[in-house]
Amino acid sequence: MATRPIYQPVIIGEKPQVRIEDTEFTWFPGLSVQQKQKSIHALHSAGLDKGLGNILEISSKSPVQVGVSLSAFNLMITTKNKRSFTVETAFQSSKVFEKGGPYIDLLDGDSRAAKKDIRLKESGDLIGFIFFKKQFPIEPKTIFYDWLYIKALSQNNDLVELILQYDGFTDIEFNPKKSLNCQAYSAALFVSLVKMGVVDNALSSFEAFSTFLGVEYKSRENLLPVQTKLF
Repeated sequence: MATRPIYQPVIIGEKPQVRIEDTEFTWFPGLSVQQKQKSIHALHSAGLDKGLGNILEISSKSPVQVGVSLSAFNLMITTKNKRSFTVETAFQSSKVFEKGGPYIDLLDGDSRAAKKDIRLKESGDLIGFIFFKKQFPIEPKTIFYDWLYIKALSQNNDLVELILQYDGFTDIEFNPKKSLNCQAYSAALFVSLVKMGVVDNALSSFEAFSTFLGVEYKSRENLLPVQTKLF
């Protein structure tokens, strides 16, 4: 048996939120897509037994194409100067550590290679993020990843239309005991913002996004060391 979260978009008062339903299910060991999808089916079935319907798996192992497309490994973000890359490469290439970074060359590789790049493990503690000359904090711990993912999703109208048909989201690869950032959580947060009718305002700036989430954020130019490379 294993336990994984199911994320549901909710609105409480005037604040978009995500309800996390930790769900126990039968785990099918193995690295093959077939085994992963057996685990996904078992997780979703367990969710249905708890009254959680219409659940979408968001990962490269998803049994439906929309879930695969919404994976951070595949979901594309486009900057103002028309550069496009996946959410995963954008996130990994933005990391700044005590002893190095950001490693912007990761933007030119694929998502899996970027995530496994040895420099991300050998450069000391993570101290912040730089994404196209703008600095971002590491607290709250998932806020930059959530902003990046939601920003990317908002640019993909076809996926937005499809994701709004679901009531809950999972990521079979995500283990909350080992990782922090979760694309299924970010997707649920996006749906909450859409249902509130505030997604455009929330994405007008990172400061606005923080405010909608109830986080006080003040931009500081000296957040990171001077020697870091801006791109």
